[in-house]
Amino acid sequence: MQFHETLALIENDKNNQTITLPEGWAQGRAFFGGFSAAIAAQFLLQQFPKDYHLRSFAISFVAPAAAGDATLNYRVLRQGSSVLQVAVELTQNNEVMLAGLASLGKGRQSSVSVSGETPPDLKTINDGPGLPDIDIVPEFAKNFDYRITSGGMPFSGQPGRTFGGWVRFRNEQQELTIAAILALVDAWPPAVLPHLKQPAPASSLTWTIEFPDKPLENFSTHDWYQYEAFIEHAESGYGHSRAGLWSGNDELLAISRQTFTVFA
Repeated sequence: MQFHETLALIENDKNNQTITLPEGWAQGRAFFGGFSAAIAAQFLLQQFPKDYHLRSFAISFVAPAAAGDATLNYRVLRQGSSVLQVAVELTQNNEVMLAGLASLGKGRQSSVSVSGETPPDLKTINDGPGLPDIDIVPEFAKNFDYRITSGGMPFSGQPGRTFGGWVRFRNEQQELTIAAILALVDAWPPAVLPHLKQPAPASSLTWTIEFPDKPLENFSTHDWYQYEAFIEHAESGYGHSRAGLWSGNDELLAISRQTFTVFA
């Protein structure tokens, strides 16, 4: 099942609902975390009025999810005049797989206006290779197209602080959404993988992502988007990075921070 077909199964105004995580999105032995986060975000956005924009989403990947039925539930922690603070969980077999804290806020008049940071020079989609079609590439990654133009290929033994390039959904042409942005950002592996000389497991532990209030109706999931991560620190099997996602026209769409684990 495709990404947007799954999201379309989420119901409005219904807490404690069950959804099926589809086959074809494995990340090693687990379900792709970016898809889990996208489902949780879409679930929240369908429970509240549309003028509540998802400003920030802090996610903990508590345990590996698997394809199959999962339950979504939320709890409002506080509701002010403009901002909602909401906790959300995705569970399987009565165990928490993903826990999140979302801040949703209505727009309001402000005298402060600062343009989003422009992307680094990521060259063009013709200037970098895609991921090779080999067994080591995770199943979920085959749902995306990549062009690596910053840093080296994963497991190529090329140290550096940056990693990224261009990304898009391979087969889906839908209107861009917050949920799709979550998947596009997390489609990239941890930025330390080019440092390694041979394959080793690595995964996100925590993830905080923020969304400028941009109209998305003119963007498609099949458009190319620019992504680059910067490694701030890594040792003792853990790492910390920040990243951004931009449109092809250099519009900032997401600001991301991750703590990740690497078993090498």
